[in-house]
Order: sequence, then structure tokens, then C-alpha cells
Amino acid sequence: MSGTTTAAAAPRRRAAGAGANRWVVLVVLCVSLLLVAVDATVLHVAVPAVTEDLRPGAIELLWIVDVYPLVCASLLILFGTLGDRVGRRRVLLLGYALFGVASALAALADTAQVLIAARALLGVGGAMIMPATLSILRQVFPDRRERALAIGIWSAVAAVGAAVGPLLGGFLLEHFWWGSVFLVNIPLMLVSLPVGRLLLPESKGDGRGPWDVVGALMAAGGLFGVVLGVKRLGGGEPVASLLTVLPLVLGAALLAGFVRRQRRRTYPLVDLAMFRRPAFSTSVGCIVLAMLALVGLELIAAQYLQLVLGLSPLETGLRLLPLTFAAMAAGLAGARLLRRFGPRRMVCAGFCLTAFAVVLLTAMGRADNCALLLTGFVLLGFGLETTLFGAYESMLSEAPQEQSGGAAAIGETSYQLGAGIGIALLGSVMNAAYAPGLTGGVPGVPASASVAAGHSLGEAYEVAAQLGGPAGVALRRAAGDAFVHGLHVTLVVSAGLLLLGAVMALRLPRVMQCEEVSVPAPRGAVESQSRVSV
Repeated sequence: MSGTTTAAAAPRRRAAGAGANRWVVLVVLCVSLLLVAVDATVLHVAVPAVTEDLRPGAIELLWIVDVYPLVCASLLILFGTLGDRVGRRRVLLLGYALFGVASALAALADTAQVLIAARALLGVGGAMIMPATLSILRQVFPDRRERALAIGIWSAVAAVGAAVGPLLGGFLLEHFWWGSVFLVNIPLMLVSLPVGRLLLPESKGDGRGPWDVVGALMAAGGLFGVVLGVKRLGGGEPVASLLTVLPLVLGAALLAGFVRRQRRRTYPLVDLAMFRRPAFSTSVGCIVLAMLALVGLELIAAQYLQLVLGLSPLETGLRLLPLTFAAMAAGLAGARLLRRFGPRRMVCAGFCLTAFAVVLLTAMGRADNCALLLTGFVLLGFGLETTLFGAYESMLSEAPQEQSGGAAAIGETSYQLGAGIGIALLGSVMNAAYAPGLTGGVPGVPASASVAAGHSLGEAYEVAAQLGGPAGVALRRAAGDAFVHGLHVTLVVSAGLLLLGAVMALRLPRVMQCEEVSVPAPRGAVESQSRVSV
């Protein structure tokens, strides 16, 4: 039984009337999600300004960018399960407060070290907010039909946040200093904190047994090591590097120990029995594969648009906007599609549509083809968001309500791991296909220059500029051709992974099962049972 006070099962009309402010609660949760999603990408355009002002070293600059998603991904399970134990609203509101304080600290940072610490605190706040939004949504919308619509809106907001981050950052940098990209969080958090305390319902798990502190720390340490190792691989670090292998090995060992510990405990931190449910485990796998394709392809597409087609960063962002708009449309239409087609056909069709879009984009070449890119990005965005929506909804609906915080944390962790693995895997495929076109030698170009150009397209352009003359032109042309070839190979590999996801999705339920459910009691009744102050 959930710790939330519930009424007996009632007709749908009565169920819809109870908790009439649930849509207002959804708005509050979506604002929270929007801030976290924006903050993950808003700093990217501000890196040059930060570098000029704070003069960080190469390692410090890397940590400024990466510490936020790294810390956030590492702590999702810890805070998701803590919310099940002490109250999801309490954890969410504490996350609001910490996010606001960390934003102020980041905006006023005068050294790279202070900015890194502030970004780490932002990651802690994000890890408190993200699983809480989904678990509270699971509680506030007990009816699966309404919950599907709410998750669709939630996922559409996530798509907006990912796209708005760079655009908002670019706008603020044109008018203010780089710290303004963090200051925008503060007024929204000042509003969200009292509104959330007033409107959001409190809920907990069943509260049986002690909270497994050691297990939570093992999960956090293991995820930190794995995500760090994956990020280093995605950044082009050597596979045999000690700083890459050691975090991966230690992280995997801690996660293996965590799983073993949870299986032996009477009251585990995360009920691993959820993974025995085909719908739950399949949904988690689908999230990983979908994010693997999305992030890797977006990264490579941005490089293609800027380095091959010669578009500016702003023009590149605008070219990628159709992908975001299509994702928003898929999120908003997701509830209706899920009711009509069911999870199996919806997720499978989403993967197949995305694979078709990826194969279509293999027609990209050295010349700009606006119609092809527009069509490919729209299909890509709609297909991927359809997949993610169906997977998230199925995962959340399969989890027991008392485990909703842990389930949401598992989903968000899968999201982050898929993104990191996508950058590492597809980046490695891209490099393996790109380098031979140059390291084998370019007519009229010194061998040493060809080898240096084989590291990346950006470096190839720098070497070509230094050479100048016919040799520079030949190297630049050869590098562009090699990159396009590598892009085509990467797209084919991505299509194969997406089709694998489509096969995996066949394990999902065929129909969307909507049973009569208990609904939350009115806000006053809940508070009379358990009032939690923050």
C-alpha cells in the first residue's frame, strides 16, 4: 500500500473530480523539469565567454561543462529512493531551494573552482528534482489515461528545454554577461518553492525497514564511475587509459555489489523484482537505445551542419529546431496514440520511423539539401519522442506506486546512460570511419599533415589553413569527403541499433490496460494525516 491516503475505487467521473488541481500540479512539475533541462545545455554557448573571463585550464573547463550531468546522473537513484522514504514533495522542494542557491553561486563565481562547485551543486539539485517530478506525477494521476496525457506534456516540455537552452543562452550572452544564464533560474525557483509547498501533495512509500544508506552510496559511486568512464570515451580519450578504465571498472564493481546487496536485503532500496516484469525491463532498454541514437546523432548532425555546410552556431540551432517541434508534437499526441495502438505497436513504430529517418539522412552530402534535412529531422524527432513517451509511460505504469521514486530514478538514469553511451559509441564509429580516408595519404599533402588531420574534421581544417595553397585545398576537400563517409557509416549503425530496439519493443504489452484505480484524497485530508514541512 502507498503511504498516500487514498479513497476507495470509484467511477471515473468521481475519480476525475477528486484532486481537481492535478493539472495545476502538472504545470508546477513541468516548470521544474524545464529548468533542469535548460540548465543541462544553456552553458554550452557560454563556454567561450567563461573561458575568456575565468581563464580555466583544459581540465577545469571540461569539469565546468561535465560536472552537472555527471553529478546529476550519479545521484538519481539515491534521491529517488530517498523521496520514497522521507517524502517526494519534501525532496522536490529541497531540490528547488538548492537549485536556486547553486544558480546564484554559479552566476557570481569569480574562479573556475567556484563555478565547478556551483555546477556540482546544481547537479545535486537536479537529481532531487527529476525523479520527484515523475513520481509525484504517478501519484497525482492514478488513472492511466490521464497519466498518459500528463506524461506526454511532461516529455514535450523536456524536448522544449533541451532546445531552448542554447537559444536562451545565446540571447542572454548578447545582452548580458555569462552569469546571466544562471540567474534566470532564481526568480522561477522563488515562485516554484512556495507554490509547490502549497499545491503539491506529499506521498511516501510503505516505509517498511530502514533506508539502505550504504546501498544508496554504492549506487551513487558506481554510477559516477561508469558515467565518468563513458564520458571520457565519448570525449575521445584512449580506451586503455588508466583514467578511463579505472572509473569504469570500479563503477561496474560497485554496481554489481549494489545489485547483490539489494537481492539479499529484506527491504531493498530498489526492488529488483521490477526488472522481472517484461514491460518494465523492456521499457528501460528502449529508453537507453532511443537516447543512444538521439544524442549521438544530434552531436554528429551539429558538426555536419557547422563544419561541412559552414553554418553558424545560430543557423545550426535553427536547422535543428524542426526536430524539437516534431518531438513536442509527438509528446502531445502520445496519449491518443497509446490508447489507440497500445505500447507494443507504438514503441515499435517509433523505432522503425526513426530508423527510416536515419536511413533517409544517408543521402546527405557536401551540398546543402534543406528539404532532405527538414524531412529527416522532423521524422527523427517524431519517431524518437514517440518511442521515449511509450517507454516512459509503460515503465512508470508497471512500477508499484510505493516504488515510483525508485522507478523514476531508474528511468532517468537510463536516459543519462543512454546519452553518454551514444556519444561514446557513435563517436567511436564516426572516428573509425573518418580517419582512414586521411591517414592513408592525400595526394600533394605531407604524410604528417594527413595523419594530424585524421584526428577530427576541425583539426583537419586547421592543418589545411596552415598549409594553404593547393595542398590546403586538397586536404580540406579530402577531410570533408571522409567526414561525410563517416557520417553515412554512423547512420547505418544507428539504424541497426534502432531496429534492434524495435525488436526489443515486441516484449511490451499489446494493449494499454486501464483499470479502476484508487485516487488521492483531497489535499486537506492528506495533510491532516501527515504534514511535512520544508
